Amino acid sequence: MERLLYISQQTPDSSHLDNIRAACEAGCRWIQLRVKSGDVSTQATAAKIICDQYGAKLSINDHPAMAAVIGAYGAHVGLLDIPVREARQLTGEGCWLGGTANTPADALAHAAAGANYIGYGPFRFTTTKEKLSPVLGLEGYKQLMAHLREKGVAIPVLAIGGILLEDIPALMATGIHGVAVSGLITHAANKKEMVHHIQQALSCNN
Repeated sequence: MERLLYISQQTPDSSHLDNIRAACEAGCRWIQLRVKSGDVSTQATAAKIICDQYGAKLSINDHPAMAAVIGAYGAHVGLLDIPVREARQLTGEGCWLGGTANTPADALAHAAAGANYIGYGPFRFTTTKEKLSPVLGLEGYKQLMAHLREKGVAIPVLAIGGILLEDIPALMATGIHGVAVSGLITHAANKKEMVHHIQQALSCNN
């Protein structure tokens, strides 16, 4: 499992697909298409083609059935979306399925329901998500990892939500698997250089 997940976003000058291609060109090898409106099917199919060209894995946010239809690597569901157990029925066992969590209880429930990984956040305030759950900060990740160890649950955790490059070493020190970012790469002046720095920071505790 990759340690860096790029979550797509649309900007005034670039579409989701433009930004996905740019992230792939910069070296990202795990991409999540996160489209909240419009023709998801067409964009998902196009995103799959782009990712295939670069040898990147594509996950689809909020639409597990669509992920199965286009043969995507994975799917991801939010706290207010379809439950992980139902999403798994739609994707089948071969799909790498993730669920968003904001509390240790959320994370344990997703793990029990068959999730392959947890997207845990938000780390700090972010404008990317409209209905933001309570901000966790570094302490939130320390508490989660301690709770998972106590319960004997081993599941990869990705930190998400307003993460900056300088945050990554401390986050990785908590025992998480990696990070999911959007604006950090989308708005980078030199995306390839940024991805390189992120990858270096992700490997510093491993």
